Amino acid sequence: MKTKILVANRGEIAIRIIRAIQELNYEAVAIYETPDRDSMHIRSADEAVWIGHGPRCDYLNIDKVIAAAQKSGATAIHPGYGFLAENADFARACEKAGIIFIGPPSDVIDNLGNKVTARRIMAEAGIPMVPGTQNLKAGDEGVQEAVEFGKQYGYPIMLKATAGGGGRGIRKIEQEKDLKDHYAMARAEAKAAFGDDSVYLEKAVVKPKHIEVQIIADKSGTTIHLGTRDCSIQRRNQKLVEIAPAFQLTPEQQEAISQTAVKAAKAAGYFNAGTVEFLFDNGKFYFMEINTRLQVEHTVSEMITGIDVVRTQIKLAMGKDLSIKQEDIHLRGHAVEMRINAEDPKNNFMPEGGKTVRVYRSPGGYGVRLDGFCYQGFTIPQVYDSLLVKLTVFGWSWNETVDRLRRSLNNFVIIGPKTTIPFYLNLINDPDFKAGKFDTSFLETHEHLFNYEEDSSEVNKLAKLIAEIHCKGGNAYAA
Repeated sequence: MKTKILVANRGEIAIRIIRAIQELNYEAVAIYETPDRDSMHIRSADEAVWIGHGPRCDYLNIDKVIAAAQKSGATAIHPGYGFLAENADFARACEKAGIIFIGPPSDVIDNLGNKVTARRIMAEAGIPMVPGTQNLKAGDEGVQEAVEFGKQYGYPIMLKATAGGGGRGIRKIEQEKDLKDHYAMARAEAKAAFGDDSVYLEKAVVKPKHIEVQIIADKSGTTIHLGTRDCSIQRRNQKLVEIAPAFQLTPEQQEAISQTAVKAAKAAGYFNAGTVEFLFDNGKFYFMEINTRLQVEHTVSEMITGIDVVRTQIKLAMGKDLSIKQEDIHLRGHAVEMRINAEDPKNNFMPEGGKTVRVYRSPGGYGVRLDGFCYQGFTIPQVYDSLLVKLTVFGWSWNETVDRLRRSLNNFVIIGPKTTIPFYLNLINDPDFKAGKFDTSFLETHEHLFNYEEDSSEVNKLAKLIAEIHCKGGNAYAA
């Protein structure tokens, strides 16, 4: 019998992992909640196990996921990203059940998931960091600690959930008088989101670039990097656009930050694939965190290196050592990933869940990659993330990459929900974007990007007309 691997996730990332599993001649087992019964990831797998009515709670239920693996005969689990991907208790449960967890060991997830512990490990290894605190005390004592930190380092400062991640649990404090109110709310939010109300402080780095490095490590301790990514274009600390390699860094800076990432991973005893994240400001970089999972934006690193990160993850978890060395990694060209979300950018990126995709026409051609689970007739669940498909484009030069992005976005037709496509078309035509000038304040300083026409292209108008004819047997403009 073939080895079975269960994918403890949904949507586009489940499909991405399923493809890698099947390429390695293993069988892929999908899980799903009731709202996902029509999801494409179920159709892509060799087998699917229903785990509950949901929504979300069953994907987060460790006992149910372990039971699904045991019921199907799966001997390994890939967590993807989100849900249980960075949950040390889940990794421990896999270890206890004799199931291979495709990711780092539970103790590494524990150490790096606790941002204060992670900072201590990095400090001991000599990794440059933004000034910060240990966990603050509860109540007025914690507020006073925060006040003293603000006086020492100045404002703004960042109040962060110790167990946070994915851009959540972060508050920017501009002045001392705001500390008391924000402190109580931050602890309550941290408890609700992560089950841990611990918070700590970091000095805010104003308008930095958000740079990350993809690293891969085997059990023998060999650790390599796949170069940098620029994830600076964000809204509410959530990434929208990812670029590899990072922009406006000299070759010397690229090498220094990449080697620092490798050093940080080794200091943490890291195994499998992960991402070391930094803030970059005025030629200096500072450690932010290590994400102990596959990142949404791993595609851009794959495009510029030719290394299949997910396939490598699986092989490492199955006991293989890295078959490539750092000198085998050659970065080429540029790659950009754009998250095509069912959201209305003009309405504070409000999700468009509940709407049906009446027309789906995707781009293609040289250097164009799509990772998605959307199709014509698909009704977008209201209870999950709004990501429909990731568009990743490769070009040998930056100009070629932007030109290919423009063509791909113009040819991408999704009728039904509003999406981020017209916003992205505005963005890539912006002179600062074309010049590679962007940092984490980009959307705040470029509000004009939200002024665009919906579905103004001729192909979109035609697609809408065809969809209406198919739906109603006629259209409003017929004679």
